[in-house]
Formats: sequence, C-alpha cells, structure tokens
Amino acid sequence: MTLRSLILTIAAGLFLTAGAFAQESKDAAMHKKAAEVIAQMTLDEKIGMMMNSTPGVERLGIKPYDWWSEALHGVARNGRATVFPEPIGLGATFNPSLIWSIGNAVSDEGRAKFDAARSAQNYSRYTGLTFWAPNINIFRDPRWGRGMETYGEDPYLTGTMGTAYVKGIQGSNPFYLKAAACAKHFAVHSGPESTRHSFNAEPSLKDLYETYLPAFERLVKEADVEVVMGAYNRVFGDSASGSRFLLTETLRDKWGFDGHVVSDCGAIDDIYGGHHIAQDAAAASAIAIKAGLNLECGSSFLSLKTAISRGLLTEADIDKALEPLIMTQLKLGILYDDPDCPYYGISPSVIASPSHYALARDAAAESMVLLKNDGVLPLGKTIQNVYVTGTAATDTYALMGNYFGISDHYSTYLQGIVSHVSNGTNVNYKPAYTIVPTRDVNPGNYATSQAASADYTIMFMGNNGTTEGEESDAISSPSIGDRLTLDLPENQLAFFRNVARLRTPNNKLIVVVTGGSPVNLQEIASVADAVIMAWYPGQEGGEALADLLFGDRNFSGRLPITFPISTDALPEFDDYSMKGRTYKYMEGNIMYPFGYGLSYGSANYGNLTLLTQKPKLGDAVQVEIPITNTGDVARTEIVQMYVSTPHSGSGAPFSQLKAFERVILQPGESRTVRFTVTPEQMKEFQEDGSAQLLKGTYKITVGTAAPTQRTNELDAQLRSVSFTL
Repeated sequence: MTLRSLILTIAAGLFLTAGAFAQESKDAAMHKKAAEVIAQMTLDEKIGMMMNSTPGVERLGIKPYDWWSEALHGVARNGRATVFPEPIGLGATFNPSLIWSIGNAVSDEGRAKFDAARSAQNYSRYTGLTFWAPNINIFRDPRWGRGMETYGEDPYLTGTMGTAYVKGIQGSNPFYLKAAACAKHFAVHSGPESTRHSFNAEPSLKDLYETYLPAFERLVKEADVEVVMGAYNRVFGDSASGSRFLLTETLRDKWGFDGHVVSDCGAIDDIYGGHHIAQDAAAASAIAIKAGLNLECGSSFLSLKTAISRGLLTEADIDKALEPLIMTQLKLGILYDDPDCPYYGISPSVIASPSHYALARDAAAESMVLLKNDGVLPLGKTIQNVYVTGTAATDTYALMGNYFGISDHYSTYLQGIVSHVSNGTNVNYKPAYTIVPTRDVNPGNYATSQAASADYTIMFMGNNGTTEGEESDAISSPSIGDRLTLDLPENQLAFFRNVARLRTPNNKLIVVVTGGSPVNLQEIASVADAVIMAWYPGQEGGEALADLLFGDRNFSGRLPITFPISTDALPEFDDYSMKGRTYKYMEGNIMYPFGYGLSYGSANYGNLTLLTQKPKLGDAVQVEIPITNTGDVARTEIVQMYVSTPHSGSGAPFSQLKAFERVILQPGESRTVRFTVTPEQMKEFQEDGSAQLLKGTYKITVGTAAPTQRTNELDAQLRSVSFTL
C-alpha cells in the first residue's frame, strides 16, 4: 500500500468514525431532550399525548397533533394527492425500486401538505406525518376483503416490497424522518372481518415464524420502520395490541425495534369488550401499556389515571411508554419546529405533480397481469369497430381500491381506450350491468347485440370497493367486507354468457377484470380471447391499460397471489394453519399460480447451472441461467427463484420464493442471471418454531411462476437443479 493510499484509508476511517459519533451524539441529545420534555409535563398532559388526537401542550409550545394519517398507496383522506395502484397491484410489479420511488413521492407530497396544514393551523386528522402504512399482513385466504391492501401471499415478496416502501417514505437521513411509516397489523391478522374484534389466532409456531412474522422482522431490521400497529385479534390468547410476547419479547427484545407501537383503532376497547380479557377500559389500558403499547387510536387511555389509582400502573410506566412517541416527533422535527430537519420547505408544487402522475401511470402499467392471450393482443390503433361494456369502464371508484386519496385527474378505462385509437375507429359504450345485481339481464337488449357483433369487445367485469374491503366499508358485501365466494356476481356472468352465445364469427372478446382479490375465471378464460387482471390501478389506470392493450408498453405484471379454481376446496376461512394455503402448501385447486403472467413476444430460459461444486452444509450456493428474448418486441422477464428443502411436501413448503430479478431484454438479446442461495434461505422451519439447516436433498427452481403442476400445464418455463448437503 502506498503512503497516499494509507493516508486516504485512515482519513476514510476517521470520517466514518466521526459520522457514527455524530449520529450517536444526535441520538443521545434527542433522548435527553425527550426526557426533559416529559419531566415538565403533568400526568394529564402525558396521557393526552398518548392518544391519536393529541391536544398538544400549549404552555410548553407543543402544538396539537393527530397521529392518524393514511398513505397506503398515496396520501389518503387529505385532499388532493396522487393516487397510485392499490398495494396488491404494486405487489404484482415485482419491482422494489418502483415501490421506493412511490414511497418517496408520497412522503414528498405528505410533507408539503403537512407544512400547508400547519400554516393554516389545521391540526385535524389525516394532516400529519405518521402514515399508518404499509399493510404487510399475508394474504393467506382470497376471500379476505382487505387482502387488496397487502402485497400478496408470499412473505419474501411482502417483506421486499414493504421494505422498499418504508425506505421511500422515511427518507435516508441518519436521524430525521421525512415521514414515519407503520408496519401493520402485528400480527397473524387476515380476516374474517366479521370476527376480527373477538377471534383468537393460534397458529403453529412453525407457521408463525415461517409465514406470519418474517415481513415484520425485515421491516424492523432492514428498513428501520418507525411505527408498528398492533392488530385487533388475539394471538395465543392475548390481544395483539396487548401481547407482551409480540410487543416486547419479539418486537423490542428480539428484533431491536426502537420506534413506537400504536393500537389499531378501537383495539383497546376490544380487550375488554370483544375479547373479555379485562373488566373495563382502565384494566385494558394497563394491560396494553405493560405489554409494550405506546399510543392508542381511540379513547380508552382516558382511563389511565384510574389505572394508576388502582395500582395497575405507575407514572413511571406512563413516562416509559411516552418516550418513544416524543422521539418520533423529534425525528420528524415537529415537536418543535426544528431548523436542523432537512425535510422542511418541500415545495407544494410536488403535490399531484406531472412527474408523480407519470410515476402512477408507470406503476399501473407494470401492475396489470395478462392471464390469457390467443393472439388478439396487442390491438392495432386503426381497428374499425370497438365496443366497450361494463360499468367499471367509466367508474372512477373501480380505480381507487381501499384507503385511497383523491386526485383532480382520473383516467377511466373508456377514456384511455378512446385516447389511443385513431379518428377513424368506431368506439361505442354501454354499461350493460351494475357491479352487483339490480335486475335480470335481458339477453336481447341493445348492449348484448352490439357487444356480440363488434369486431373487438372489451368487457369489464369484477369487483370494486362496494363488494370487497374493510369491515362495514364494502356496503354490498354479504360478509362485512369479505367475499363468501370467488364467483363474480350472477348478473355479470349472465351478460357474459349472453354475449358469448350470440358472438359473431369475427368477434374478438377481451375481458378486463377489476378488483383486489382472486376471482373464479374458469368460465371466462374458456371463452374470452384475452383476459387481463387490472386490480385497482389508481388514477392513471385508463391510460395505463390502453398503453398495454395497444402495444405501447408490454405486460410485465405477475400474480402476487394464487388464483384458486374453487372456494369449496379452500380450508375454512378462520383456520390460520397454512396447510392447503398459498402456492407453498396448495397441491391442487390452482387456476393461475403465484408469479404467473404473460407478455407479448417470447423468451427462452436455458439450462439452470449449479456453480457451486459439491456444496457442504453451511455453504452458500450459486446458480445461473441464460435467458433470451426470442420475440420481436422488448419484454421484461420477472425471473423467480424458488427453494425446496429436504422435507418439501411433507411438513415443509413445496417451494418458497427466495429471490427474483427484473430483466429487460431487447429483441434477440440474451442475459445470464445469477442467484446466490444463502444458508439462511435453505433453513427449514420446525414445529417448535426453530429454523434448522438440514442434511438432505435441496432443489432450486428458476422460472416464470411458482413450481406447481398447474404451472407446467400453462407451459410456463421452469428449470431446476438439485444437490445434496
């Protein structure tokens, strides 16, 4: 090493040491500040700071603040903002860098809106910077109405996308937060909505650590998420919002979480009213505080003084619970206006800006999944006769999903289609049916005959937020937001059947399915020439769909959840065992597998090669595969790697997603993709919850979807290699 190199190395080390020291000093100074602020507060003031709607402490210069803000896929419930695709659609992009960009855009808009609200002395709900998103629960059952809020059924994909979103939301400053993200709902929570305030989830320890907790652990350890929200339900008999096992032993002691924990709204009431664990609000509040909760969404904490008077808590317990909340506000720079916070002064011009609209259009296009194409797509822009039908074609609500913001610009599907065709193309539209049945469809009506005789019929079928969603939000749901069946409403199917029966020989039928969860597509796929899953794509959904339909972009979306054939073959909805659920444990009943999706053109996956010769137990293993675009259009391959362990299919998952890579290929271009499987990724979870690296045969599969029998039937490409440790 030269003298110059030595000097540079020492200087770099000193710089890093100085940076770490400065960070440590900043943390220490702010913890000291938090303790000083708490010491100046009365007990009533402290309690007031621990409920979502805080009155502030005027005599200390602390302004009112409501902790409850939403940003699941854009700043929500707070006036004008960019509306991005619903998370289930974002999961379908398999693109964490895109998700980071969306998170970054959302927090930019959130900061600008917060500054404007503060200037107007508007301290109301949804104006804050503590965003209760993302929802990283596992979409284990396709009937769950809130599954649309998640990134899908797989823990690895969910953790990857959730981590990217949190990093985008929170920014990259070593101390300050642009906004605070929240991992919810902790834990073992995914319906039914009708019993969420009272049911007790008792998964095996294997399922707990293999499926339900990994995404939360990654968001804590990799993304340093600032907030975790407890769920409504019980876990092993304790309220998830009052579980010492979850909130202290797992979250803080085991994972090192140092942010704050908030209850789901009304969850403390459930401790005594729904779960009957405590006698009243005071006792329930004491349970939650002792377990590790910091903030309540609700008003049960008004009884904390009563809990103290009964000896259930001490004021020291209150101080300990309050400290992380004060720290969050200091990190945001909002307890007092902090001139050192770098996130003040973001221009209001970022709100619903052209660049954010373009990002929303990109995201919507990447989210949509082409499930079938008998050569009808892409469409030519000079086609002569197009008939568009189905209420979703003109319904902005079919774009929004759940926990949505409000934009001043929406592109409906009909608008998008019309904007892409030539002036010589004849386009007509009739809604034909409502989302839910209102009356029988007349098989001879005007809409049916036109749809059946057009050159190209684009039929919109599916769900919207009235038929699936959160408890009480989905007003047309027969099960308080959940779905009892995967079948589409009978009036939609009746119209589809009438059109299919009367179709002329030249009619080409394209079905676009809207919604946030799987539907039974057997009948539709057997008749239609093309089938597209559009999800809830956000404000730019119409333009994005038309970009894909007419070939301005290529489809790259892949399913983040398995589409079953029948609800009847699924386990009971309230059974939290993973047996028979998701691609990891489903043996049959699969219509479209996890990870599946088509693109225009074609690609060829070569032989999968094991690069690590004679691997031993504890070694990392490398594989590589050549991929060639054999078509005449550019395409994006979502190359997926799955690992099967020695007991796969008999106590262990058939396979598990462990890595994926987006590969953009021009016509004729080839790329070699290399994956490394770590020893940690090869561990197999046991019934006691431990993860062990076992001797035996392992299989690595790389391909275009999860390895199932149905994947082979769909001619999706799978390449495998096995080795023994």
